[in-house]
Amino acid sequence: MITYNEAELRDKIHACWVGKNIGGTMGTPYEGKREMNDISGFVTDKGVILPNDDLDLQLIWLVAMEEYGPYQMNANVLGEYWLKYIPPEWNEYGVGKSNLRAGLLPPLSGEIHNSKWKTSNGAWIRSEVWACMAPGFPEIAVKYAQMDASVDHGMSEGTYAEWFTAALDSLAFRGGEIRELIEQALSFIPADSRVARSVRLVLTSFDKGVDYRKTRELLVKDSEDLGWFQAPANIGFTVLGLIYGEGDFKKSMIYAINCGDDTDCTGATVGAFLGILYGSEGVPADWSEYIGDGIVTKAIDASCWKAPATCSELTERVMKMIPAVMKAHWIDAAISNGATDLSDEEDNKKAKHAMKELEFYKPYSYFGADVVYAQMYVSFAAKPQIKEGESLTAYITIKNRFPDPRNFYFKPILPEGFTASAYEKCIHVAHGDVTGFTDTGSAVWSVTITAGERLEPVNKVIVEITSPGKAMAAYVPIVFLG
Repeated sequence: MITYNEAELRDKIHACWVGKNIGGTMGTPYEGKREMNDISGFVTDKGVILPNDDLDLQLIWLVAMEEYGPYQMNANVLGEYWLKYIPPEWNEYGVGKSNLRAGLLPPLSGEIHNSKWKTSNGAWIRSEVWACMAPGFPEIAVKYAQMDASVDHGMSEGTYAEWFTAALDSLAFRGGEIRELIEQALSFIPADSRVARSVRLVLTSFDKGVDYRKTRELLVKDSEDLGWFQAPANIGFTVLGLIYGEGDFKKSMIYAINCGDDTDCTGATVGAFLGILYGSEGVPADWSEYIGDGIVTKAIDASCWKAPATCSELTERVMKMIPAVMKAHWIDAAISNGATDLSDEEDNKKAKHAMKELEFYKPYSYFGADVVYAQMYVSFAAKPQIKEGESLTAYITIKNRFPDPRNFYFKPILPEGFTASAYEKCIHVAHGDVTGFTDTGSAVWSVTITAGERLEPVNKVIVEITSPGKAMAAYVPIVFLG
């Protein structure tokens, strides 16, 4: 069993949100500036909190988690909350939403028509809520961060960036040296990713004694092929603030914002991380008093009256979700007056299995259905786009969630003029494991679809999947672009 000290946990989570607001408010006036800044603190009046989508979207993720719970949460659920409660249409937000409206599910929704923005900053800036609901268990935080990021970033550098920040913030609940935590967070992303390259550049420069201004220029140069407002450079600026700031909140914040570019994001992420790591004692009292406890939003539809209005309310509602999130991963967690102890070997082993779900995701894939006894994932070897008379193969991975082996039957339902071939009508799936702790219980079914003479911009083949003795049938969409 793991235990959290209630007062300590509440303090860290609250300091996370206050730190987030400080950095967002301090950095927003400089957002988009390409040159180095030279700031020393706030340029806003006392008590003024500038709205920031970095925090806004996390309020919606909290509402989604409260309403659907950690057991039913998936990227498709978050996609629907995007469409319902998040009005902005800019950059990757707009691309992801337009793809969702067309019936393209995540991560496909983040891949199609999104080459310019899928490596941008929209995902990693909204990752703290996952870390705070899985404090000290980065594998669980990364699992939910993947669902989040895939909606508008597919399987790209923008998504890896959120894996990194979700892991980093979750690890911060365990304490430790900043450098050590960054190194641990790097293990959660591909070693050859551009995000990892930017982080390593900062660490190497710091070790060599390179001035932070020169390191900033090296980051800009290294990412100039990607352009402005991109995740690798801005993750680098964030890490620069943390490493060169050496744990000092003000110094770290100023260094990160002085790097320019997406300054509200870098500043807010620095503030949130240090808030978690050090609690309220690590957040300067004069800055936290200057900003206050409120939350001001700009990227949430007014119909969402359920969003928290203060950092304190946000903290309490996140606190209530933690036991449920832990329990969903077979971890018993107690929040009490006792000491924090996250060392239980068996519980830590269970947490590592949370990331197994990431194995099902590829750039051209999506979560197809959940019918209690099984989950279905759709994938393609390449972009699912066909012309009249052309053929394309789709794959459905069946994950058996019950401990009995079973047969699954398939019936494609086709648009007029389309044909299906090279598919089995029945496949056998080995016994599953409801805990998800084993590699058993999954199999892949494939079908080749040939387009007819009439193609729509988006075409759907529906595959009906049934299993003897089960009441529910799954209807899994296979989406092709015309």
